[in-house]
Amino acid sequence: MSLTPAFELGLCNGWLFMIVFPLQWLAVLVLPGRFVARTGHPAELRQSRGARIMSWLTQFFWIGATLYSIVLPLRAGTPWFAGGLTIFGGGLALLISATISVARAEAGEPFTGGIYRFSRHPMYLSMILVYSAVSVAAASWLFTLITLITIFLQRFQAIQEEGYCLEKFGKAYRQYMARTPRWIGVP
Repeated sequence: MSLTPAFELGLCNGWLFMIVFPLQWLAVLVLPGRFVARTGHPAELRQSRGARIMSWLTQFFWIGATLYSIVLPLRAGTPWFAGGLTIFGGGLALLISATISVARAEAGEPFTGGIYRFSRHPMYLSMILVYSAVSVAAASWLFTLITLITIFLQRFQAIQEEGYCLEKFGKAYRQYMARTPRWIGVP
């Protein structure tokens, strides 16, 4: 790991892992219309000024991480790459599972089936895993820093979304929160 951030255009760069997010969006577009109507941040979510700023910061870091991944070389053929690829596999599996769970969920109900039985925010968790995979596979301290900031921002967004879900779904969501951890572990 070098103190100087790596910048190099190439085919074996971090974008190979980060491409899963735009590909997921494309998959969502071809899935039944009811899927699209139930995803994303609800329009009726009332956000404070601070929450809007945090939302913009999250978008900024996502765009920044994506752009940096284009010029961030992976350390192919090293233990760093092997470790990153393993983490990426877990993140990809989680993202696919969460996307399928949302597609199968009943409209107007909170997502509680499939992978959502084990984590209230598996899509955020998948993003953290993919970012971590890029950090490890590229042995990049800068991408690690971006990942840590993203974890903080996603935690804030998760809390905001849970408040919205409590308001909308009431007791059913409170019971779901009591039995399902935010990430993985203890509810």
